[in-house]
Amino acid sequence: MTAPGDFTAALTPAERAAYGRRARRRLPRSGHGWFETGAGRPDAVEVVERQSATRLPELVPIRYGRMLESPFRFYRGAAAVMAADLGELPNTGLTVQLCGDAHLMNFRLLASPERHLVFDINDFDETLAGPFEWDVKRLAASFAITGRASGFSTGEQSDAVRACVRAYRKRMRELAGMRTLDVWYAQDDVDRMREVLASSMSRKARRRAGEATARARTRTQMRAFAKLTRVTADGRRITPDPPLVTPLRDLAQDLSAEEQAKELGALLEGYARTLSSERRHLLRHYRLVDMARKVVGVGSVGTRCWIMLLLGRDDDDPLLLQAKEAQESVLAAHLGGERHGNQGRRVVTGQRLIQTSSDIFLGWTHVLGLDGHERDFYVRQLWDWKGVVRPDTMDPDLLRLFGQLCGAGLARAHARSGDPIAIAAYLGGGDGFDRALVEFAQVYADRNERDFEALGAAARSGRIRVATGL
Repeated sequence: MTAPGDFTAALTPAERAAYGRRARRRLPRSGHGWFETGAGRPDAVEVVERQSATRLPELVPIRYGRMLESPFRFYRGAAAVMAADLGELPNTGLTVQLCGDAHLMNFRLLASPERHLVFDINDFDETLAGPFEWDVKRLAASFAITGRASGFSTGEQSDAVRACVRAYRKRMRELAGMRTLDVWYAQDDVDRMREVLASSMSRKARRRAGEATARARTRTQMRAFAKLTRVTADGRRITPDPPLVTPLRDLAQDLSAEEQAKELGALLEGYARTLSSERRHLLRHYRLVDMARKVVGVGSVGTRCWIMLLLGRDDDDPLLLQAKEAQESVLAAHLGGERHGNQGRRVVTGQRLIQTSSDIFLGWTHVLGLDGHERDFYVRQLWDWKGVVRPDTMDPDLLRLFGQLCGAGLARAHARSGDPIAIAAYLGGGDGFDRALVEFAQVYADRNERDFEALGAAARSGRIRVATGL
């Protein structure tokens, strides 16, 4: 697999378009609708168990409990299962920097460094260079699975998938006609979102969009600070809520306060070296006062995730950072290409390629853990104006509109690293690709349900241990 966009600089726009059209010989657009698992397909439960073997054993039952809440929750935690399935399919060879886990819950409102709200991808744990359609297929299937969970008809589910894929195709065509720098600077701010959806939004949808924007602006550092910390005899500290939030002092009781301070200092120092000089200068205005392990998400449960409380001028001047363990991408076993010496750096590099406005404190580090093992982490701010979608509250029209936003946003992300001219030429002006992805999404939703049921059977048989209510 070549790196994203490797060949484009040496070719004319006409040659790049011809390259994209030739990719149809390798994989016709109608061929994307086909999905069938053979007898050699790995057991989905076994794939999930292999991932769990690298994680904190006391947290793995929480991961299984969250995955068993619904087929969509299972889908969120089973990126490795789908990666194995996609790896067996023919592909276009049109390479971009993949998100790697492009389901609909990974698209949300975020704060840009200029403090504007933008709509973008949020999670890059699995990012890697690969064929553009892998992200599109994962996103499309997530809409079918979500629609089923809400009791929508097959037609309503397919409408949401079709809207998503059509928006991807049309946005890519738009980006193919833009100058290179204009593609790089393109972003989906609130004004563009209103413009894109104005003609198709009902009054109710406009009201819901306004409410979502307002809520996103309340999810600030200060709100996280109030929720996650408290005043103690030793000063402001992170509030324990085990097993979901466990302070380092409770995990490392065999280490003295001095030894713990040394551990924390080493982590922060290594991370700071990956920031630009002006951001290192800004970070020096804060002192690290506490750190806790936090359980996050669904697919990430069991990996090491730390929240770090830093204070600036006084106890009301906080900075909350999240240091999340970065393991090898689930896509890596199914794609050739560059090998990464530091998985945290892989995540950060991929995020900067895909996102238009990355967190100013985004960086990475490599640390020797309390258990003596070396691990990679990436670091970013915790809760910085993040508007999280709630699919269970959407009616079919809202799900379809959200599909448009996600599809267009994914195209913009792909165009930054890949070749929008070649991809747009491959997709063409007709709806053949759209129809194929609608078919794929429904077939894969069936497969996901069977895998979800298999995990449930493993829990009932005692093969896996499950913790619920967490």
